[in-house]
Amino acid sequence: MFKSILVPIDLADTDLAKPAIATAATLSQTWSGNVRLLNVLPMTPVMLAEYVPADFDEQQRQTSEEALAIVARESGIEPSRISSVVRQGGIYHEILEEAAHMKADLIVMTSHRPAMRTYFLGSNAGHVVRYAKCSVLVVRH
Repeated sequence: MFKSILVPIDLADTDLAKPAIATAATLSQTWSGNVRLLNVLPMTPVMLAEYVPADFDEQQRQTSEEALAIVARESGIEPSRISSVVRQGGIYHEILEEAAHMKADLIVMTSHRPAMRTYFLGSNAGHVVRYAKCSVLVVRH
C-alpha cells in the first residue's frame, strides 16, 4: 500500500523527526516500501548574499547531505530502501514538490502540538496536509 514514503526532516531538531522516522521504518518494512528523507534549506536572502562566502549555498547543501546520511544510517531502515535529498526553497512547497517528483504514496512528518499562533498562521504540516496529493501522516511530538 505505501511503497514510496517521504519523511521531511528539520536537521536543526533531529529529535523531533525520530517518531516520524520510526513510523516510516515500520511502514516500509510492513509494505516493502522505500523511504526518502528530505531536508529543505531556506534561500539565502539577497540582502545577506554579499556577507556570506560565494559557495555558502553549496556548503549548506553538503553539510545537510552529510547529516541526512547519518540519520539514514541510524534509522534502522535497510540501506537499499532509504535515500535522501536536499532541496532549497519554501518548506511546505518543496515537500509537496518532492512528493510529486517521487510519486510518494505517503508523507510522514512530525509536528509540534498546535500553539495559538499556528491556529492563525498555519504551519508547514498544516499546509502539507491541506495540499498534498497523497496521504499524510502527522506524528505529534
